[in-house]
Formats: sequence, structure tokens, C-alpha cells
Amino acid sequence: MTRTETRQIAFELLYSLEIQKTEASEQEEQINLFLEGQEIKDEKVREYILDMVNGISENKEKIENLISKNLKEKWDITRISKINVTLLKLAIYEIIYKKLPYKVVVNEVVELAKKYGDDSSSSFINGVLANVIKQCNVITEE
Repeated sequence: MTRTETRQIAFELLYSLEIQKTEASEQEEQINLFLEGQEIKDEKVREYILDMVNGISENKEKIENLISKNLKEKWDITRISKINVTLLKLAIYEIIYKKLPYKVVVNEVVELAKKYGDDSSSSFINGVLANVIKQCNVITEE
């Protein structure tokens, strides 16, 4: 399974947890059910997805603050669709905490936005992430 496919499955899981507003005590069971349903057997893929979910959960407040700080004036994170919020959380976690090349992450998350979001999702996500990258002084990895 490619990193792109793994990222998409991680997004689907994160989105389902976001929609269900799963309590921390129930989260592990929901994650296991999801991974079984997706027939994820590859241990590295499972580890990557679990790292994403747990990392985003552990850093939720910081990640949401980064999103909020980089929205247009008078916009609030609660106004953003769950799909867009989930994609932003995923991207910010990978860029800031996993130190993955931001160009790769942004490109793939924008593609996911085109697939799952509405017509304006890709440009919205691209704009917010560009601001986050500037604010956090993420160095170009070329």
C-alpha cells in the first residue's frame, strides 16, 4: 500500500471519528473496527494510521489553534466543514509533527479535498496550509 493510499485511509478514519465525536474511551474500539473493516493487515500501515490518529488527538488543541489563527478574520473553526477540518488536521500533523515535506503533504491533501470536499475545499485548504507553513517557518525541503 502506498503512502497516498495510507493517507487516504487515515483521513477516512479521522473523519469518521470527527463525525461520531467518539469519546477517548471508545476510540480504540472504533479504530480497530475501522481497520478490520478496511482489511488493513500490513503492520506498518496500521502503525502509521494509529500514529496519525493518536498524534492528532494528543496535539488537538495546538493543531486547532494553528487552524484558527490562519483563518480569515471573523471566521471560526466551527464554520469549516468536518471534511476540511479533518484534512487540515491531518496535513498540519504531518508537516509540523512528523516533519514530512510540506509540498508532498499539501499536494496530497489538496487532492483528497478535490475528491471528498466541495468545489472550494481544495483552494481553501491550500490557502490555510500556506499560511500555517509561513507562520511556522517550515523550511523548504527540496
